[in-house]
Amino acid sequence: MFCSNCGTEVPEGTNNCPNCGAPLSTSAKVNDVVNNAADMAKSAFSTAGESLGNAFADIKNDFTNGGYVPTGGPLKTDRSLLAYILLTIITCGIYGYYFVYTMARDVNVACEGDGEQTSGLLVFILLSFITCGFYAYYWYYKLGNRLCANAPRYGMAFQENGTTILLWCVVGLIACGIGPFVGMYILIKNTNAICAAYNRENGFM
Repeated sequence: MFCSNCGTEVPEGTNNCPNCGAPLSTSAKVNDVVNNAADMAKSAFSTAGESLGNAFADIKNDFTNGGYVPTGGPLKTDRSLLAYILLTIITCGIYGYYFVYTMARDVNVACEGDGEQTSGLLVFILLSFITCGFYAYYWYYKLGNRLCANAPRYGMAFQENGTTILLWCVVGLIACGIGPFVGMYILIKNTNAICAAYNRENGFM
């Protein structure tokens, strides 16, 4: 028989081509697929574990110091909806809370002095639990409005405000089920833009 990858003639019953190493039998191919999937899963869990480790370290540091104290460093500008969805699924929802925590933290730094304060993770969890999830929508609404109000401060203008986010989260959920993801995408996009503008203004970019 011949290797389908490089064309080398190999003896019958050979599992892998001696020339290129490609799997020749169905069982060998299945093993390769399984091994590749296992490696990908291991890598994903490793990344998620590292992110969660950093999250818990940050939260512990914040509570120990009595709240977040800006370190004078750059804010995060590469938040991604895809990463948010995948890591939230992998971690059974835990990463979603970390995501809220870092968004609130960075927005409070970038928008400091505007007379507003975006509630942190503890308030978000407790009030969302007490209100059966309604507070989360209110939190998104307030964050959307705050980002929109602070955009001119950095020479920008956002078309979407808290009402836009709320409509996507509520009406979009009823209509097609993807509304909350669109709302989160808008929050992520605007938060990244505000944080990037903050970094430029403070010489971090």
